[in-house]
Amino acid sequence: MQPAEPAAEIEVLIFADMLVAAESHPAMLFYLDNSASIGPNSVAGINRSRGLNENLAREILELHTLGVRSGYTQDDVLHFAYVITGWTIIPIQGNPEHGSEFVFNPRMHEPGAQQIIGKSYPDTGIGQGRAVLADLARHPATADHIAAKLARHFVADEPPPSLVARLAKTFRDTDGDLKEMAKTLIAAPEAWNETRSKLKRPGEWRIAGFRAVGRDQPDTQRVLRSLGLLGEPLWRPPAPQGFPDREAAWVDGLAMRLDVANTFALQALERAGEQLDPNALVDDALGPLASTETRQAVARAESRAQALALLVMSPEFQRR
Repeated sequence: MQPAEPAAEIEVLIFADMLVAAESHPAMLFYLDNSASIGPNSVAGINRSRGLNENLAREILELHTLGVRSGYTQDDVLHFAYVITGWTIIPIQGNPEHGSEFVFNPRMHEPGAQQIIGKSYPDTGIGQGRAVLADLARHPATADHIAAKLARHFVADEPPPSLVARLAKTFRDTDGDLKEMAKTLIAAPEAWNETRSKLKRPGEWRIAGFRAVGRDQPDTQRVLRSLGLLGEPLWRPPAPQGFPDREAAWVDGLAMRLDVANTFALQALERAGEQLDPNALVDDALGPLASTETRQAVARAESRAQALALLVMSPEFQRR
């Protein structure tokens, strides 16, 4: 077995480097079953009954790089799955120092060259998988896919095509420099001129509430329970693509947010006492974004707890 090489420190965050780090991370290998994937013609495959698992290869192509309907085929998934056999985890039993770390096991690796998306990759062991990931990271479809995901997350469920195109160009021109993509996003007029239409997901909304009242040590168990009720249990997405990043998936949970907001307001006021003024928080948390209707609703509330709950339930606070 060959232990993983330590990652070199880099001054910029290149997508290709992040991709290799993510796909060789023990959590990824375990979650998508690649740690037990064995090439059928490998030494381990010939001697054991367990075989190939395509999960990680499929998700890399569909979610992490090219995106759906980008031209790859089932044969590409299959041959890519062969390529990353042997990408596994050191057993923790008997090895407390390095157990659960990434390792390349050549006995599990499918031997031979593999053809993926029209290119043949010779069998160079762990290097075969790294070569495929390097090409996927620089594929034009990956630039479009990553650009669309960034624009969708930060700007709108249906982001302006001009913004997606600009982000994709930056990705291609900078070899996937994510820092430069972030700068392009911030400088883009579409990122500021579009109506604030992104609904905060439950976790983001909860953290925003704690930040608004200046609370940096919330009750962890209460927060976790509330996230479960709101449909975003911590680290437990329903599928490999993670939690949805579109409003339709979360808007039905707004009624439940009201119950969480009422409890949050009571607890915040109990903790802070008279020092917490919901009317002052309107300017602190929302500033010029606060509408006349929201300011009036908070000012006319029957109690401070109701005022604080109305603030965190306001349309301006719900969106980013």
